[in-house]
Amino acid sequence: MEKKVGLIGYPVSHSMSPQMQNGAFEKAGLSYVYEKYEVHPDHLEETVRDMRHQGFAGWNVTIPHKQAIMPYLDEISEDALKIGAVNTVVNENGKLKGYNTDGAGFIKGLIRHVRFPIEEAKVLIIGAGGASRAISYAMSKEGPCSIAITNRTKEKAQDIFNECLREQDQVISLQEAEERLAEFSIIINTTSIGMKEDRLPLRVDHLKAGTVVSDIIYNPFKTALLKESEKRGAITDNGVAMLVFQGALSFEKWTGITPDTSLMEKIVIQELGGSYVNR
Repeated sequence: MEKKVGLIGYPVSHSMSPQMQNGAFEKAGLSYVYEKYEVHPDHLEETVRDMRHQGFAGWNVTIPHKQAIMPYLDEISEDALKIGAVNTVVNENGKLKGYNTDGAGFIKGLIRHVRFPIEEAKVLIIGAGGASRAISYAMSKEGPCSIAITNRTKEKAQDIFNECLREQDQVISLQEAEERLAEFSIIINTTSIGMKEDRLPLRVDHLKAGTVVSDIIYNPFKTALLKESEKRGAITDNGVAMLVFQGALSFEKWTGITPDTSLMEKIVIQELGGSYVNR
């Protein structure tokens, strides 16, 4: 019997998760089908109730429902509580459990590019939205030497520092981040700057060669930040890996099986019109 999973959000028309997840289900020989459901915020509660009773094995949650869904779940993981958002729901015999795989998924993708012990890394995180919160929390658990977070609105960055980071970490201004850029061995852009226009989230004049620069944007495939960083000898990665690995962790929670992430990545890159390189 076919099991139902899917994605709820508003809007969801742009999502490539169905192609990615259904390809992985087919490769694993699992009888699951993944579909996307556009759910207006006014209809979230009844949709969760309907999905619970219609026997969905689980589903993904995207904006604007990641926080709003939490009161309608029976149990929420420690990580999701700390991050303050749920992106994965598992239905265990009618009991709904909420998880967040965004931060852990990002780390899994990033680690492929890091050629030094993570404990020695000095990390800069740009932005203070929901993605920054998930990534900050997950990165702090990896135990890098230090994490600095920067944002146009310093108060938002301070909130993430207070709730997700450690004593040795810090909040810095964008100007200070630009001036100190050479200190950082990993730089992560979690903002949407560069998605719709050729802009940089900060100046990269002081970027040193060999720095790992990650941008969670995957469309365009290579943002202005990644292009300029490559010119200076940085190792770059876009948001495809985060999409793939957060999805793979959701897949595992629904099925108990680890999917073929190379296949999932290939599907996404082909959907985006890029060329796939097996890592």
